[in-house]
Amino acid sequence: MSEAMLETPLLALHKELGARIVPFAGYAMPLQYPAGIMAEHLHTRAKAGLFDVSHMGQVSVRPLDGDMASAARAIETIVPVDVVGLKPGRQRYGFLTNDKGGILDDLMIANLGDRFLIVVNAACKAADTALFQSVLSPTCEVEPMDRRALIALQGPEAEQALARFAPAVADMKFMDVIQTDFDGLDVIVSRSGYTGEDGFEISVNDADVERVARALLKQPEVAPIGLGARDSLRLESGLCLYGSDLDETTTPVEGALEWAIQKIRRADGGRAGGFPGSDVIQRQFAEGAPRRRVGLLVEGRAPIRGGAPLFAEVEGGEPIGVVTSGAFGPTLQAPVAMGYVATPYAQTGSAIFAELRGRRTPVTVAAMPFVPPGFKR
Repeated sequence: MSEAMLETPLLALHKELGARIVPFAGYAMPLQYPAGIMAEHLHTRAKAGLFDVSHMGQVSVRPLDGDMASAARAIETIVPVDVVGLKPGRQRYGFLTNDKGGILDDLMIANLGDRFLIVVNAACKAADTALFQSVLSPTCEVEPMDRRALIALQGPEAEQALARFAPAVADMKFMDVIQTDFDGLDVIVSRSGYTGEDGFEISVNDADVERVARALLKQPEVAPIGLGARDSLRLESGLCLYGSDLDETTTPVEGALEWAIQKIRRADGGRAGGFPGSDVIQRQFAEGAPRRRVGLLVEGRAPIRGGAPLFAEVEGGEPIGVVTSGAFGPTLQAPVAMGYVATPYAQTGSAIFAELRGRRTPVTVAAMPFVPPGFKR
């Protein structure tokens, strides 16, 4: 592994726990622990798993005049979601777009009452922060929170494990965010995550994160979980990985993310447009997109990996799409994938073919998520 890899504050703990460390988004990260990816995945679905996501970027956006509405309007010039309507103590999924309607990054925006907390992907955080500073700095203080770590506690027993140290989390609903106390430490907790399960993300000072992680890992429900299971969990849950399933050439409509663009930002909405690529995205809302992200169920036991071409027929013809993510789904005990197909083939139930080891194997276009979500509404 390259010595140039960045480290999260929990790297020593991962090694102590026997993790296999791999490079990911420039960081040395745990792929799996001795229990293995399958066991870690199933443990998260049944109990609670602890993930290190400190490689992600956290950025504070605070209005210089104290007016959160003006800060929200400024953020809306670079994201196509309703930030003005985001109430204190709530957060929302969104994305940055370019002039062609492509997605520069997907992110989470939380309203903390006096500032917004934006969580971005590790590989994009330098570019995202530079964009925030160039666009928002005239009216907002943009501060990268470089000395804060982020961990995720996910699974149906996450609440009972976390509430022993931070009782206020028991009253939270999905996508709530609070500033609270964890056994004497100041933390920011959101009821969210990227596994499809109920759970929390905990933002804490770098210096304190190991204490928080060790306290949680001592709980009987909680086990450490690596990147391998994080990937299979999010794939079963139909959630995109930026750089694989979303990129600068993919619009939100192609990515089946229309749900994340509220009506008020769409054509005829009260604050329609005003973000990069609005004309392209609004046109695709009205007329449809040439391709579409879909779920794929695979015949047999062998998973179809990202990059595999998709075809309409078992022999001949040009590709109609491509697989962007694929793995064996431990919950389903079957391979699952997602990818993009030409819109005429995007109907649920469509029978198409994926190339696997030089041969075409049948796959079926399927609705996502593959596993029902466990969020606390």
